[in-house]
Amino acid sequence: MYSGGMDTADRLIESTRELLWERGYVGTSPKAILERAGAGQGSMYHHFRGKSDLALAAIRRTAAEMRAAAEAVLAPPGSPYERVAAYLRRERDVLRGCPVGRLTMDPDVVADAALRAPVDETLDWLRGRLAALVEEGKEQGQFAAGLDAGDVAATILATVQGGYVLARASGSPAAFDAGVRGLLALLAPAAPDSAHG
Repeated sequence: MYSGGMDTADRLIESTRELLWERGYVGTSPKAILERAGAGQGSMYHHFRGKSDLALAAIRRTAAEMRAAAEAVLAPPGSPYERVAAYLRRERDVLRGCPVGRLTMDPDVVADAALRAPVDETLDWLRGRLAALVEEGKEQGQFAAGLDAGDVAATILATVQGGYVLARASGSPAAFDAGVRGLLALLAPAAPDSAHG
C-alpha cells in the first residue's frame, strides 16, 4: 500500500513498476495492479487506456529514474575516470538487477515498439553520456588517445548489465563487483613515467 499523499494514477504506476520488475509484462495482470495499488476496479481505465498504456507510463518513469540516478554520479566535478568509477560503484540492488535492463529480457516488452522505445532511448542516452565522458578523458590525456569512446561506453554498459546477470546467477554481488574492478583496472590512467615527470 502507498501513502495517502499519492494520487490513484501514481499508485497505479508505482504498482505496475514493481510488478513489471517482479513478474514481467505477462505476469502483471490488471487485477494484481489494482490490488497492489489499493485502487478500485474502474481506476485503471479512468486514468489509462489499458494495461499497455499503464505499463508504458511505468516504464517511462523507471527510465527517467535511471537517467537521474546515472546523471547524479556522472555530472559532479571530478575527472572523467572518477565519474565513470562513481557510476560503476554507485549503490545498486545488484541481486534484483536493473529495472530497465531486465525489460530487454521480457519478450512482450521487446515485441512492442511503444513499450521498448523508452528502454532503447534510456540505454542509448546512457551510452552517449558515457561516450562523452570517455572523449573528455581522452582530450585530457587520462584515457588512451586510440580508444573508441563509443566502444568503451558500450563496454561500461555491458559490464553493468552483464554484472547483474552474473550476480543473479551466483546469488552474490561478488561477480558484479569483480567485473567493476576489472573494468576500472583496464581504464585506470597510467601512472606518469617518472623519467618524464
